Amino acid sequence: MESVRVDGRSLTVEAVVAVARGGALVEISPEAMRRVADSRVVVDSSVARSRVVYGVTTGFGKFSDVVIGPHQVEALQRNLILSHSAGVGRPIDEEVVRGIMLLRINALCKGYSGVRPETLMTLVEMLNRRVHPVVPEKGSLGASGDLAPLAHLCAVMIGAGEAFYRGRRMSGMEAMRAAGISPVVLQAKEGLALINGTQAMSAFGCLAVSDAEVLAKTADIAAALSVEALRGIPAAFSERLIGVRPHPGAIRSAANLRRLVQGSGLTSAPGEVRVQDAYALRCAPQVHGASRDAISHVRTVLEIEINSATDNPLIFPDAPEGEDILSGGNFHGEPVALAMDYLGMAVAELANISERRIERLVNPALSGLPAFLVRKGGLNSGFMLVQYTAAALVSENKVLAHPASVDSIPSSANQEDHVSMGTIAARKAVEIAWNTSHVLAAELLTAAQAVEFCDPERLGRGTGAAYEVIRSHVPRLDEDRPMGPDIATAEELVRTGKVLRAVEAAVGPLD
Repeated sequence: MESVRVDGRSLTVEAVVAVARGGALVEISPEAMRRVADSRVVVDSSVARSRVVYGVTTGFGKFSDVVIGPHQVEALQRNLILSHSAGVGRPIDEEVVRGIMLLRINALCKGYSGVRPETLMTLVEMLNRRVHPVVPEKGSLGASGDLAPLAHLCAVMIGAGEAFYRGRRMSGMEAMRAAGISPVVLQAKEGLALINGTQAMSAFGCLAVSDAEVLAKTADIAAALSVEALRGIPAAFSERLIGVRPHPGAIRSAANLRRLVQGSGLTSAPGEVRVQDAYALRCAPQVHGASRDAISHVRTVLEIEINSATDNPLIFPDAPEGEDILSGGNFHGEPVALAMDYLGMAVAELANISERRIERLVNPALSGLPAFLVRKGGLNSGFMLVQYTAAALVSENKVLAHPASVDSIPSSANQEDHVSMGTIAARKAVEIAWNTSHVLAAELLTAAQAVEFCDPERLGRGTGAAYEVIRSHVPRLDEDRPMGPDIATAEELVRTGKVLRAVEAAVGPLD
């Protein structure tokens, strides 16, 4: 996608990835701009009549009972942004910051936030001109939304904070001037509208779920290659067998495995080599499938969330007074928090079972192949440490998979007495996906090496394509060499989808 039209209602995970990673430009639909303008009329009218409205003519959180006069409106909104810029840690990656900016734009486009059109367009210009605010990764409780991350993001809009522009870190004011964008002076409600919401956790989530979908398909590829290297039994992937327990993910995974090994001369029939395979091979569709179903659920949650109004209060221009400005809790991150914990666990399981297949490949007692898949073992250690690295990553995933969403620490003098920790859950899911990408890369390398002791020419159509793309970047191991660079090279093939695309070119799109 070269550009994405934002209307507040139809954003997809693919569009988020296109803007965040692909640099696609953003434009706002005329209908969305009309909704934004209509909601602003309600805010301006409320201020003109000194109407008591949370966050418009009052303080925030525990200070919601403190009435703010009209002459203090600008100071109130600016102070909100500055005081809430309290995050710590390394800057969030540029692609995630771009995702956050897009999601905040889309939420404002729904027309329930009460910002001025020019304020919205300032954020659009920043995104399109690649002014990327410095947003520390830690500090969000995920309850009144992602207050700290969004405050750091929006500080640059008012000429405060810091930003990256053309590869250089500088003050927010300097970045805005260099990009030719005028900072805004926030008016009533605008500061609150900009920082209330779940956009940080959702941006992490969109990128993580996109990666997870690639990993799930790549896990099927890696498993299929391991099945062939170990003379596995594809009868376990039978459509008839899987069909009597018809979980959608398992059906899709089994279909992929059948297609990937089609035409193989390396697989075996029950009783030919062994009666049945170990679980890491035989149960691949059931395990991968369960992860697939979880990933699918998370995508559904995110695509609802990224097209939702998540700040507070919300403006309803067509409603009668008394119902036209409503305070509630749409900013609470619990739906995303639970989904991110679920995603982390689902992706961790892809790594768990992959590491077990690696162990079977390198262990001569289980594989029937040379120990650690190298000739002159003892002089050479071969793939011994590849399994170590995979085991370390899997173990780390188990720690990271502990749910963040079950924790809560009250804040704002107990006004905000239950919080979601959704951004912590989302950040953990991203880290688990990174680890899992490396584990699957390790399996692909290990399985490709194992096939060298069989006959690569007898691989199936899909597995053969996977083997060829691996071998075009990483040569077989004849004697010891540093394995870290090989794993890094294979991981890049996994993460960028190069392995997946090569296989799909051979057998068609995987499910």
